[in-house]
Amino acid sequence: MAPATPLQITDDLNQLLEILPDQIRLHLQNHPQRDRLVEVVMDLGRRPEARFPDGAEYLSESPITVADLTYCIDRVGMFSGDNRAGIEQTLHRISAMRNRSGAIVGLTCRVGRAVFGTIGLIRDLVETGRSILMLGRPGVGKTTALREIARVLADDLGKRVVIIDTSNEIAGDGDIPHPAIGRARRMQVARPELQHQVMIEAVENHMPEVIVIDEIGTELEAQAARTIAERGVQLVGTAHGNRIDNLIKNPTLSDLVGGIQSVTLGDDEARRRGSQKSVLERKAPPTFDIAVEMLERQKWVVHESVADSVDLLLRNRQPNPQLRSVDENGQVVIAREAPSEPTPPRRPMGDPRFGGGRDSFSRGESFGGRDRGWRSSGQMAPVASYNRTEIPIRDAGEPLSLRQRMPGDPPSERQYFDRILNESFDAPPAVDLEERPTVGPNGEDLPLHVYPYAISRHQLDQVVQTLNLPIVLTKDIDSADVVLALRSHIKNHAKLRHMAKARQISIYTVKSSSMPQLIRALQRMLNIDDQGFDEPVNLNLFADKGDEDELEALEEARLAVEQIVLPKGQPVELLPRSAKVRKMQHELVEHYRLKSSSFGEEPNRRLRIYPA
Repeated sequence: MAPATPLQITDDLNQLLEILPDQIRLHLQNHPQRDRLVEVVMDLGRRPEARFPDGAEYLSESPITVADLTYCIDRVGMFSGDNRAGIEQTLHRISAMRNRSGAIVGLTCRVGRAVFGTIGLIRDLVETGRSILMLGRPGVGKTTALREIARVLADDLGKRVVIIDTSNEIAGDGDIPHPAIGRARRMQVARPELQHQVMIEAVENHMPEVIVIDEIGTELEAQAARTIAERGVQLVGTAHGNRIDNLIKNPTLSDLVGGIQSVTLGDDEARRRGSQKSVLERKAPPTFDIAVEMLERQKWVVHESVADSVDLLLRNRQPNPQLRSVDENGQVVIAREAPSEPTPPRRPMGDPRFGGGRDSFSRGESFGGRDRGWRSSGQMAPVASYNRTEIPIRDAGEPLSLRQRMPGDPPSERQYFDRILNESFDAPPAVDLEERPTVGPNGEDLPLHVYPYAISRHQLDQVVQTLNLPIVLTKDIDSADVVLALRSHIKNHAKLRHMAKARQISIYTVKSSSMPQLIRALQRMLNIDDQGFDEPVNLNLFADKGDEDELEALEEARLAVEQIVLPKGQPVELLPRSAKVRKMQHELVEHYRLKSSSFGEEPNRRLRIYPA
């Protein structure tokens, strides 16, 4: 990999020293570690303290007085709702501590530095256009990296970048932003609790290609970040938390990595996974595609696919992220974190309610004695959202490459999906080779005569003709072999129940007259097993007019279910469709015993299909 860019540091330290009382300023001006100063702490009645990366020291024998604090306060900007102030056109941050009556009794004067070249470790990831989340403890350099990412995206890549600067920490205090952000624009936030509103406002009013956010800390901000990501805008943000497991266990911020939910597995699925029946799974696609854990200033852990890492952690398996560092020659070194040997989990399936450290997620056990299937291997590829707008689809399931996709490379998941969608329309119709029954459920001669009650005869007739079932619909209950009725109606029709009982006619009920319910009911009557999912579904059953648009929409839903949702366990968003066509897609999804929902505003309202 190319060598990291040499670091260039701009700190405007003299402007910070000018706001300090004379005895403190004079001591620091001649200090041998002046260029490594992190912050100056001034607490009422205590000696002033200078803090450096390797320790702290007192700056004076005299304790801080009210006059000293007032001297500093008069020389900085106004303190905002989060008790932070700054010095105009600098990156320094002055934070206040107040007593119960609201008076300031302590100041933390933190040195802000613009470090150019600090993102050499992940510059290739920044250029991919995928959303990046920076994690790390306070003081490790998240905001500094964020500032440099904004500059690189705006100046070097020519993108429209908007920074949401809640505390004026990224672009400095005052109305004119610091030159360290380059051509990127900065939106200030009146009060910290309004940050989520400003995030949405930036997207709606200023057409950004990239949104940069520092310190996502509330549920509303996490929801706003998801809304922005779903609109196709690249996100670059930070959140407090050392590792990705911290976010999983944080109910406020877990949505940034997809959120978690408890699901109950069926007996067969639990046996196949080799796990207990109640497990934790990721709820939705992550807001951020890539997560970077900043362990040290020049040592970062990179999760190229947040979805894969979260899925592995929830299965008590340790992901295998990249470990990036800079060697003594300035070269970026990329290695892999070796996963630890699996050991029996000490808490139930990494449930965050039980607290604890990283062990509950990073170590697991193969209960079945061997890996079973794609779920136990942990190799789940996330699915990109499909929409009709000209938004680049991010193939988050591919391993990250340090080069651009070249001709001859294997197709992406979206390209694969498009290919099989096109091929399916040219494929010859499937031949139904299933053996038909020769007698009815009670030994009746076929064809079976069905008396429908409160159910559309047209829909029933469509199913019978399309599937070529040995069934005849009759309007005379005396000649009927079975009754098929709507459950809500048959409950209130005692006369029909008595007539069927007197004639020894079986009654089959359906919850609704949707196409999947009718298909299953007629198959039960003939003792035919449900159509396997390996068999092609006859889309004409679910189409109204059977025109090209309807069949294309149904084919899209079928392929999404059979190629992605069922085998990979991932939700899929389909293209926007009309309400009438969406209803057909809903019925097709119901045929597979899956859930789906419509979301978005017309005319971009579309279907989202969820795994079982």
